[in-house]
Amino acid sequence: MATKGDETRMRLIEATRDLIEAKGYHGTGLNEVLAVSGAPRGSLYHHFPGGKDQLVGEALTGAGREITGLIRELSAGAADPFEMVHALLDVLADRMEAADYAKGCPAATVALEVAATHEPLQRACADVYDAWERVLADGLRADGRPAEEAEELAGTVLALIEGALVLARARRSRTPVEQARRRLRTLLAG
Repeated sequence: MATKGDETRMRLIEATRDLIEAKGYHGTGLNEVLAVSGAPRGSLYHHFPGGKDQLVGEALTGAGREITGLIRELSAGAADPFEMVHALLDVLADRMEAADYAKGCPAATVALEVAATHEPLQRACADVYDAWERVLADGLRADGRPAEEAEELAGTVLALIEGALVLARARRSRTPVEQARRRLRTLLAG
């Protein structure tokens, strides 16, 4: 059973996740995090003595774990890698549409904004992407792909998915996701 402090901490992380995904690192202020989470200011500094950077880092890590778990779950239930990627694209595109294209990938917004200037958050984003790539490669190896091919293909799949989400968000259209889906079918059939 979670304590009140744990619940407050989680509310702060969840509010930060939602805000950074929609508004980015620089567009998300701590006052807004406090307003959305309903947490008192003292709780923010108690749970996150490293301030905004620590809070954003933990929000990215949590979002990354959630998507990693989703990929594993979809992979376990899929007949082949394309079926898993197809289902993943549906989940991500549906989520983006439900947010009226205000959200896409939990790591992309921060990565694009601060990767060149903020090493700790760049590392957090890289760790998220590395985990997603590993779990994609695991699924490809389980489908019989040699390790080196699975790793390279996983990177390509992730790049197509991320690019499609960025384009879909920019265009406020699901079309880039559908275009990526068609190319991924061909790519994963080989």
